Amino acid sequence: MKEERFQAPVIQTLTRRQAMVNSGLAIGAFTAIASIAKAGPPEDISRNSESLHQELVFKANRKRIFEIFTSTALFEKMTHAIQAKEGGASSTIHPTEISHGVGGAFSLFGGRIIGRHLELIPDERIVQAWRVAYWELGVYSIVRFDFAEQGPETKILFAHTGFPQGDAENLLNGWKLHYWQPLEKFLAS
Repeated sequence: MKEERFQAPVIQTLTRRQAMVNSGLAIGAFTAIASIAKAGPPEDISRNSESLHQELVFKANRKRIFEIFTSTALFEKMTHAIQAKEGGASSTIHPTEISHGVGGAFSLFGGRIIGRHLELIPDERIVQAWRVAYWELGVYSIVRFDFAEQGPETKILFAHTGFPQGDAENLLNGWKLHYWQPLEKFLAS
């Protein structure tokens, strides 16, 4: 049987210069790890957007409301009065166009609102990349409609996020005047 021998570890002494360099590297590594763990410098975080969230109840089933928001003919009927009042001839030059599939484009209110469908779950949810024509090119927000049936009524859980800062009041009024009031009137007729 062979005897195993214990060997003491070799201790290497560092010069003062090596110790200082190693300490500096260690501190630098900890600082780098700490900065990576944080979100990053303030310029990496955009604070230039706002959001809207509403819960609205309408006297119709969710299938009917989903159809109105995804049908060119029904949306045009719902918004005809407001488009005639505001759009004049421009609403007939660029009529309402709403495609039916995910990825499909839509153009509303004479081309003043444009976008694409990101998600369409029949009678449950619509998610759109949505923009106002006067925004800078390439700037889109996200609009989400979730439909929850409550007996003979439907609750719309509405969220509009990622739009340019300063547009919240204008958009809130726009949703009320161009969607919610016309929808209520259309469903009552």
